Amino acid sequence: MDIWLIALLAYVSLAALTFVPTLRAIMGKENLHPGGASFSESLHFSEENKKLLEQHYSRIMGTLKFWKNQANKYGHFHTYCLIWITISAILIPVITQFVGDGPYSKLVLTVISLYTTILLSLHRAFKIENHYKAYRKGESEFYDLYRRLLDRPSVFGNDEPKQLETYFIEVEKIRKIIRDSEIDHFPTLEDIKMH
Repeated sequence: MDIWLIALLAYVSLAALTFVPTLRAIMGKENLHPGGASFSESLHFSEENKKLLEQHYSRIMGTLKFWKNQANKYGHFHTYCLIWITISAILIPVITQFVGDGPYSKLVLTVISLYTTILLSLHRAFKIENHYKAYRKGESEFYDLYRRLLDRPSVFGNDEPKQLETYFIEVEKIRKIIRDSEIDHFPTLEDIKMH
């Protein structure tokens, strides 16, 4: 068997095999993991306000799951692209030195170049890295805010109504920023006023 055919099969097999975790992330669903005591157990809020906070959290859970799933998908694909673009960028000049007249030697070079171009194009066209960062940052920002309210509610205001109102406004800001990044939206006058 031609060594170039073996190299081609090895490259294609390895690229396909290492795509499996990314495919699982794309097809799978992540679940939220409870992070300890929540609003219902807080010592800082009245029973009525605990209920308001729990209801608010239950309404945003779908968004949090979506962000987590999107961050997982984009994160896996981003890593996959970076790894294979880097590997291919190293392989192409090395293989070029050994390409002969055989049909498989040129095919190996063509397949590697084509796959690299496809990955680069997908990565740029779908803004994989930007989406990964946006969803991951949104998820992280929300949980930082959530923990801050649980641990230090006084940073949100002097009394419970003010604390809850400030918290709800901050959550709205995070949601709006992530939504805008999803659609590459330029800030409007309303956006500037909210920030």
